[in-house]
Amino acid sequence: MENIAARQTAVTVAVDGIDREPTAAELDAIEQEMPVILAGVELLDAQIITIDRAPTELDARRLRRARRRVLAARRALADRAATAQRGGAA
Repeated sequence: MENIAARQTAVTVAVDGIDREPTAAELDAIEQEMPVILAGVELLDAQIITIDRAPTELDARRLRRARRRVLAARRALADRAATAQRGGAA
């Protein structure tokens, strides 16, 4: 019998075998991206609704609105990042 082992090193490093909590910077980054995440979840919900049936006009509008919200959230996040890189106030 052969042993099965990972060919790559672990992606995350456990310090002394203890899982670490996210840092304040990581939590801030998640908070900044939260509008994009929520818009993506809303889009996914709208897509799931139409998986097993032909989309109605209401479904089509829900999908269009959800896509626009994702794009708007991504644009806002990119604008904030660009402003921060230029050193301006966000």
